[in-house]
Amino acid sequence: MKTVNDIFTWIFQSGAIAWLFYFGIAIAKPWVDGKIKHAKTAQQREAWTLLEQVTMTSVNSLVSSDKSGSQKFLEASDQVQSYLADHGVHIDMKTVQSAVQAAYEQSPLTPTTEPTKKPDKLGQKEPDLVPDGKAKAIDPKEVE
Repeated sequence: MKTVNDIFTWIFQSGAIAWLFYFGIAIAKPWVDGKIKHAKTAQQREAWTLLEQVTMTSVNSLVSSDKSGSQKFLEASDQVQSYLADHGVHIDMKTVQSAVQAAYEQSPLTPTTEPTKKPDKLGQKEPDLVPDGKAKAIDPKEVE
């Protein structure tokens, strides 16, 4: 027991404890920084996923409301911003508005304005499809 006590006394009196502490910090700092960076990246990825889900839900819920497009856009943006703020996720309004616009463009419930698509019974646009075997063949003489 005296030997263990002498070793600890020598470590403290010689200053080796300061060297060991500094060495431990120098080794652990890059590892801790990597863990922090990974945690921030994972948190941002989850926040973006939540933003996408909330915007899609908000846009889809406002599709059939009797309001103008700009009113729907502002209401959806406000809904998303307040939901995220209530859950501790702080994203600036421009990013939220971009996500709402992207959700509007990706939503199957919103009509498109592409001229090559015709509205179906619900007013939504669908692509012009030619049944199999009914498409006109390309005549090589016509192509130049």
